[in-house]
Amino acid sequence: MSHRSTLASAAVLAALLVAGLAASNGSALAQDAAKAGDEPVPKFDAAYMSNAANIKVGQVVWANQCRHCHGSSAYPGKAPKLNPGSMDPEFIFERVTYGFRQMPPWKDVFTLEERKGVVAYIKSDSFSP
Repeated sequence: MSHRSTLASAAVLAALLVAGLAASNGSALAQDAAKAGDEPVPKFDAAYMSNAANIKVGQVVWANQCRHCHGSSAYPGKAPKLNPGSMDPEFIFERVTYGFRQMPPWKDVFTLEERKGVVAYIKSDSFSP
């Protein structure tokens, strides 16, 4: 085997190992790999957060997806109870977008507007954990 093909084989093996490690739930490597395609965290100003249409978008996503783990009113579910008052919108967006521990990333499932809507809904008076 030539030196070049040995290096190529080693690179493929390394990529497979990294992919395998990245697939494991909760690993720091998985979160780093997920963030490799980072998008800027949007600004959540008062006008956006109080807009009824944005809140409605998030409410629909919550009802169709999030409540399955967080519960119909965010509790009891198999995921932790949410305490929106102690969470910044940017923090919620990051968790929804990139996941955390057993929570999967939703970046490739929901549009940017849907993920931002989830933030607006969770932080709204309509959301009751």
